[in-house]
Amino acid sequence: MKNPIAPHGGHLIQRVLDSAQSAAWRQRAAELPRVTLGERSVSDLETIAIGALSPLTGFMGEADYRAVVETMHLANGLPWTLPITLAVAPAVAEGLTVGAPVRLDDPQGEFLGILELSGTYTVDKTHEARQVYRTDDRAHPGVAVLYDQGEVYLAGDIWLLERRPHPLFPTYQIDPVASRARFAEKGWRTIVGFQTRNPIHRAHEYIQKCALEITDGLFLHPLVGATKSDDVPAAVRMRCYEILLEKYYPADRVILAINPCAMRYAGPREAIFHAIVRKNYGCTHFIVGRDHAGVGDYYGTYDAQHIFDEFDPAALGIMPLKFEHAFYCTRTQGMATAKTSPSLPSERIHLSGTKVREMLRRGEVPPPEFSRPEVAAELARAMHETIPG
Repeated sequence: MKNPIAPHGGHLIQRVLDSAQSAAWRQRAAELPRVTLGERSVSDLETIAIGALSPLTGFMGEADYRAVVETMHLANGLPWTLPITLAVAPAVAEGLTVGAPVRLDDPQGEFLGILELSGTYTVDKTHEARQVYRTDDRAHPGVAVLYDQGEVYLAGDIWLLERRPHPLFPTYQIDPVASRARFAEKGWRTIVGFQTRNPIHRAHEYIQKCALEITDGLFLHPLVGATKSDDVPAAVRMRCYEILLEKYYPADRVILAINPCAMRYAGPREAIFHAIVRKNYGCTHFIVGRDHAGVGDYYGTYDAQHIFDEFDPAALGIMPLKFEHAFYCTRTQGMATAKTSPSLPSERIHLSGTKVREMLRRGEVPPPEFSRPEVAAELARAMHETIPG
């Protein structure tokens, strides 16, 4: 069965070299000028190459960059909200030649890919921060990354030398071509995607199962790219997802896979970006909850939902499912939202990811109204080993 939703822009991009092409570039490795990528750019290289960021074929040129920053669309008018750019120091840029290939290395010096350098440009970082993150405050983690990167942006198509298995989660590395195939094999015509960078809890479970009532399948797609240092490590989060799926979800209606994107913490703009990425993986619907992709107090509680109203639904091409903040209602003794519960605020149990991390650091186990006992136990067990104090 053909997947019912087309990739963003109509075509799923594939920029991974075959073995012969890769071998040829490796033979030339020593003669190529090189750029060392940061953790975010490594994720961007990978996600562009596998089609997760379709229709992008490389790092943005100046026209697309400026259109995205100012209008939340690419220069051709297609919705797109986050700049996908490669920044370097001026001294690095001076050693490169427009029109010539550039070797892209990871932070350890391993040859990862090729940039077909088509141009360079400089930007006003403060303006970019205010437009994209709605703040120029360096305390914002996305703004800090922006300010700390180089001043010159490199543009051009990329090629990934090879698609290597994920070092921690190879069985959950399901790229867009494969996810679309799996959805088709299962006969799913409506698929809801769920974004998370935190351990899954009862509120997540509640809204996911609400979404499952109206769709054929759930694509549980936790982000495992670069995140803040105080976020729960990916290995811990993945084990929590596994535990929950084993006991509390219908096995034939959920697919768990990793999302290799880096986290920007760009709030509303990142909510649109996350939806587009899931569209490329084959999802028809996308869950948008409270403070999606937010951090601190930079965004309003439901700004990430309101921003979808600024886009033509047909051009965006994926349906947002907007959920209010879910909590455990002590009056009805079940999960609910303000739309369904008659309870007073004092009868509602809800904890933020930050509060849960604080509890774990104090040696406390989250209550069963917040987290399934098996998940809470796993978090408590892993806390002293892996979660920064």
